Amino acid sequence: MARIAGVNIPSQKQVWVALTYIYGIGPHNSKKLLSEIGVPFERRVNELTDAEINRIREKIDREYKVEGDLRREVAMNIKRLMDLGCYRGLRHRKGLPVRGQRTHTNARTRKGPARPIAGKKKATKK
Repeated sequence: MARIAGVNIPSQKQVWVALTYIYGIGPHNSKKLLSEIGVPFERRVNELTDAEINRIREKIDREYKVEGDLRREVAMNIKRLMDLGCYRGLRHRKGLPVRGQRTHTNARTRKGPARPIAGKKKATKK
């Protein structure tokens, strides 16, 4: 099992898929990185040599912001919006959808489970 950027990469998967387990590297960046290094996409992680793993590790360290640094930057951006008190910051603070989605129905992922309202009757079907 290879360890890149503090993440254990699954050894039975293809290299391009395994690299997506690193926060901040998606399929596009993964394939771009491997083509620049010269590693075939179809190769499995357990088939990589130590030299290839080191090249991948160095390239990620040099050119990509991943894992802790990226998470910290995203959290700081959200905190900045909340401190400014702008619309997006207020939506983050209230735990509501930020990008203009409707909240009358849906939005259960952001709002959490539905809570009953005292005195409200359920609509009956006729």
